[in-house]
Amino acid sequence: MNFQTSSMPVARRGAMLVLPWLLAACASYGPPRLAPGTPPEAAVEALGAPTARYQAPDGGSRLEYAHGPFGSRTWMLDYDAQGRLTGTEQVLAQPHFSRLRPGMTEREVLYAIGQPSERQRLPLQQQRLWSYRYENPLCRWFQVSLDREGRVADLGYGPDPFCDTDDSSKQ
Repeated sequence: MNFQTSSMPVARRGAMLVLPWLLAACASYGPPRLAPGTPPEAAVEALGAPTARYQAPDGGSRLEYAHGPFGSRTWMLDYDAQGRLTGTEQVLAQPHFSRLRPGMTEREVLYAIGQPSERQRLPLQQQRLWSYRYENPLCRWFQVSLDREGRVADLGYGPDPFCDTDDSSKQ
């Protein structure tokens, strides 16, 4: 169809051109549908190198794929000890955050919700602060502070500085 001579409204023609691009972009936020039992090698072939790999307590493994706008989605692919895919889950969400507890190790946090969006040192408190962006309407991020031994000292939500719209410093 020639869009130049078509009687189709301009807005509709534009939507037809942009829609496939938007659908492709949104699809890239999550992993392609992988059948249960798929080996890790097939996932790596389909998705590329994971952002991290973790050993599961039961002898299986977990592959991390951090994606989404500004790192707001992290997909975990879980494998049993025989190397078969048992589940795929997006872990940057409040239900996963609520499972974390003070005293957990750094390794347990990484296994549960993956690599943080941002890492900071808090020298006065002798702690490290990990911040996780996630999709939410309040423009907040989830934060985990780790003590000197690498254990969770505190957990909470704070304003995401990416959303800071205070332009007073520009005046």
